[in-house]
Amino acid sequence: MTDSSDSRPGGRQFQVEPHGLDVIGDAERKGTPRTLFWPWFGANVSVLGLSYGAFALGFGISFWQALAAGAIGIVFSFLLCGFIAVAGKRGSAPTMVLSRAAYGVRGNRLPSVISWVLTVGWETVLTALATLATATVFGRLGWGGGTGTKVAALVLVGALTVVGGVMGFDLIMRLQTVITVVTGVLTVVYIALVAEHIHWHTVSAHPAGSTQEFIGALVFMMTGFGLGWVNAAADYSRYLPRSSSSRGVIGWTTFGASVAPVLLLVFGLLLAGSSDTLSKAVAADPIGALTTILPTWFLVPFAVVAVLGLVGGAVLDIYSSGLALLSAGLRIPRPLAALVDGVLMIAGSVYIVFFAGDFLGPFMGFLTTLGVPIAAWCGIMLADLVLRRRDYDEDDLYRPRGRYGDIPLTPLLLTLAATAIGWGLVTNTAASWLDWQGYLLGPLGLGGTSGAWAYANLGVLAALAVGFVGMLVLGRGRVHRQEQEATGRTTNEGAPIA
Repeated sequence: MTDSSDSRPGGRQFQVEPHGLDVIGDAERKGTPRTLFWPWFGANVSVLGLSYGAFALGFGISFWQALAAGAIGIVFSFLLCGFIAVAGKRGSAPTMVLSRAAYGVRGNRLPSVISWVLTVGWETVLTALATLATATVFGRLGWGGGTGTKVAALVLVGALTVVGGVMGFDLIMRLQTVITVVTGVLTVVYIALVAEHIHWHTVSAHPAGSTQEFIGALVFMMTGFGLGWVNAAADYSRYLPRSSSSRGVIGWTTFGASVAPVLLLVFGLLLAGSSDTLSKAVAADPIGALTTILPTWFLVPFAVVAVLGLVGGAVLDIYSSGLALLSAGLRIPRPLAALVDGVLMIAGSVYIVFFAGDFLGPFMGFLTTLGVPIAAWCGIMLADLVLRRRDYDEDDLYRPRGRYGDIPLTPLLLTLAATAIGWGLVTNTAASWLDWQGYLLGPLGLGGTSGAWAYANLGVLAALAVGFVGMLVLGRGRVHRQEQEATGRTTNEGAPIA
């Protein structure tokens, strides 16, 4: 429901955002689709993008295959974000509230919980990486890179992230603009300084991999980039005027999010392809390993660019994870939800930084396992958007007895079916308690959990396709009936659920 009590003037800064799951009123909608470039670019310009070059080559494919898999996976997955961002300007509510149109008001709590786990996981990963990178830099400088340095770095990074998430939209937009400029410039300097470590004859000598290995790399790129953001894609476009161009929203979201990762991937492939030692080191410390080829004088600026880039992504995640937590049914103010997630983020970061012996294995397992249900939700959400011809009835997004219903079975059962199929087509060696995955690879003649298709991660693509096609077929009648109903409803039909 719209909260009209906030009448702050446009120039006022650094005020805690009062909005939670409520709809943004027309008077507060501002900007143009072009402004979406800044948060999306700032969140994805992290030097972590360089490390994805090593991740991609780790699938056993050539430079050109890795480049194609990366470029396609990045752009396509962020294009999905662009489509879902359109829902924001059509409904002016957070992504996981708009999802109620497809799942019902309380039925939507299932995807909200999944979304919350994914975003908390991502903000934890980014915070841990920023901490490890800082410790590595300090260690090389001789300033101490041990436990004390890690604790101090974790406190600083955690504080920046939590403050940004608690303060909300206005501070995030300003912060992302600064991060974009600073990290963009320093990343270019980094590339210039380490260019001499590129040896094309070594890079080009990497043999081509199989079709299965190419698909595995492509899906990994999708889950590592756009599919990690789809559940938050409308959280920023909801502040745009309703009259904003849908094509502009799609274009600026996709372009802003994709351009930096693609460019960083190219250079990361060249670096990792030139040195097996660097490529292996990235698996243990994705950011810190990149410092080993830097001159000492640039280590501090590199630490700045690494931390700011990772914080830029973590801030967007903690903001959206707080909204997902509220959408899952927790009734607390949005700033407090962000603070709760911040505590969990720091606890998870402590485990990764101080206790986990390997980064890449658990990271890939995390992306694959959660990538399946998120892909299923994304397919259903996209199909629901395609079927709708009218803007959302904003009041009914909060009423169990409104047009969108309470707990419709079709989208929920479709999500469970798509997830079950998807988990049957992926494998996860990072955690023994997930070794049951891949149970369909044998029966479908794909070689079982040790065959050629075991690490192609087909389950993510299958879940996306099953969710999308299933909703188009099974949800058409329901959406048509909803859009035939009168747009106005009396307020006594059902109590709003925030």
